[in-house]
Amino acid sequence: MRVYLDNAATTRPFEQVISAMADCMRDCFYNPAAFYSPAMEAEREMKRTRAVIAKSIDASEKEILFTSGGTESNNLAIIGHMIGQRTKGVILFSGLEHPSAQNACIEAAALHGQDAREIPVLRNGTLDLQAMENMLDSKTRLICVTQVCNETGVITPVHQVVQLRDCMAPDAAIHVDGVQGYLRVPFSMAECNVQSYAISAHKIHGPKGVGALVVRRGHRIRPILVGGGQQGNLRSGTENTPGAVGLRTAVESFHKEAHAYAPMINLRQMMLELLQKELPDLVVLGQGLDSAEHILRVAFPPVRGETLVHALEEVGVLIGTGAACNSRKGKRSTLFTSMGVPSEVVESSVRISFSIMNTREDVLMAAQSIIEKVSQLSRYKRR
Repeated sequence: MRVYLDNAATTRPFEQVISAMADCMRDCFYNPAAFYSPAMEAEREMKRTRAVIAKSIDASEKEILFTSGGTESNNLAIIGHMIGQRTKGVILFSGLEHPSAQNACIEAAALHGQDAREIPVLRNGTLDLQAMENMLDSKTRLICVTQVCNETGVITPVHQVVQLRDCMAPDAAIHVDGVQGYLRVPFSMAECNVQSYAISAHKIHGPKGVGALVVRRGHRIRPILVGGGQQGNLRSGTENTPGAVGLRTAVESFHKEAHAYAPMINLRQMMLELLQKELPDLVVLGQGLDSAEHILRVAFPPVRGETLVHALEEVGVLIGTGAACNSRKGKRSTLFTSMGVPSEVVESSVRISFSIMNTREDVLMAAQSIIEKVSQLSRYKRR
């Protein structure tokens, strides 16, 4: 038996997603830009997906751009907006950002003569709104915030960010990285005045390599790819019709499947209580007042997180050490430094993340395995 609890890295595709994509590749492989009737059906598939995404976050179908995933969506939103800035200003990004957003802000600033500044976080992992307020002024061009921190699960109070922007820097745009929050944390483009929102299919049981950027009408961005001028000349390249169909099917299936599988609600709390009972010295990283239900970040010093991950794999339990793009490179998020977390605690931390496919039995097995492995490994300390 294998228990997969690294769903913040990627999720297992729904069976109906796999079937829908296979059918599309077999029967609807035509280029949506062609003029013959089979190609028109491919174009209609793209339009259907736009409609489903738009409905899910109270947006307009015309505001949906297809991308290759969250990284491209963040880059297009951030760099694409800053290309059009005529005067020098400041990009603000939260200390909670995924590297794809953080590095895009830094790169955009370097390329276009802007200044990039990080909004600090508090020791509990939440955004320091007071510090942000002090940083906002007429020079602010863009504010980039994540909806849900991929490392800790802490939710950003986007509405409060918008209120501060409206008061202190009304001309600044706001980009929200919604990759970890989409469909898991309620969000409405109609109710929240942000200018762009990033989505990735493989975080919601869809395929890898496809995502979307929601761009509010009237908000100007410029393309970062040049080519045939598809999608209103904002994202050139032949549209990924099977990917879009997979994304649409994942969105349509997400809440339906939540009822078929055991609810994700309380799995995080159940895991934490089981671990705290037997391992009272564990450390929880990121204890915001509002946290997403699918991410739990805990540390078991002196056991190294990477060592624990390999030990658990031997018994069929798969967890992660953090953002997959950093883990392979041996990098750690700067977030924990900002939070004042000691390096030995950071090195001992792991990220346990759930999906609607996980069950109570998964949690029980994984918790018991973690308890056993930590108890064994903690006997050996590095010199």
